[in-house]
Amino acid sequence: MKIQEIINKMKEYHCGVVHGKPIQEETTRDKVLYGNTDQECTGIVTTCFASVDVIRKAHELGCNFIICHEALFWNHGDHTDWLQDNTVFQKKKALLDETGIVVWRDHDYIHSGIPVNGRYVDGIFYGLMKELHWDEFLIDDLARPLTYEFKEEMAGKQFIQMVIDGFGLKGVRIVGNPDTVVKKFAIPGHIMGEKDNEILAMIEKEDIDAILTMEITDFTVSEYFRDSAMLNRPRVIAEVGHFNLEEPGMKYMVNYVNDAIENHDLPVYFVPSTDSFDYILK
Repeated sequence: MKIQEIINKMKEYHCGVVHGKPIQEETTRDKVLYGNTDQECTGIVTTCFASVDVIRKAHELGCNFIICHEALFWNHGDHTDWLQDNTVFQKKKALLDETGIVVWRDHDYIHSGIPVNGRYVDGIFYGLMKELHWDEFLIDDLARPLTYEFKEEMAGKQFIQMVIDGFGLKGVRIVGNPDTVVKKFAIPGHIMGEKDNEILAMIEKEDIDAILTMEITDFTVSEYFRDSAMLNRPRVIAEVGHFNLEEPGMKYMVNYVNDAIENHDLPVYFVPSTDSFDYILK
């Protein structure tokens, strides 16, 4: 089966509509980031970020096709014209040439939805929920599962350890009070200043105890959580990290790729790009 056929079938499998409009090929981030798609696929690797180690592991597994969620060459849009003299770019490109691996980004399509029980749901956040076994706690719309409530309260440090173990992390950065008693928690996505007022309003309205974040600025939601804790309403943020938070959704992809491409003979593996962070503690 040609790699281009696989890409076409993956696109057809996803909803392909974002904010009521079909995904446009001219503007989507979901491009072939590297390689020749007019070749037979020997195997598929799913991952969040096609790092050098992921490329090496894919080759070791005998796979020549990587489906990643994020950019390959470290910038929005994956432009490489400005990188031609960059030594890291040159070496990564050489590795891709040597291994013959094709990299395709599945970002907009997977977020547009995968089919589940007759409807489309965000493939990343649904996959995250399934991989962490949080189904029974979901109180949000399944189309974008982001808010959860435990049946019984959980000690804050136990909740944080559950996050570390569930995401396979070395640790997490904490804002607020780690001793917060957690019953309701949310995954608000990006906290970068643009929609932070809406996030604060949601936290207040829904009486959220804890949030898991991708990026987070220091001057909005972070400071709100610190002040809330100082005013005897303990709350805690677990700063998981962007790639770390979305990677379980790409791990879950291995469960449906063969159905999506209508080919159960091709091997499909998940190769983690692993925890983005290391820590040096005082």
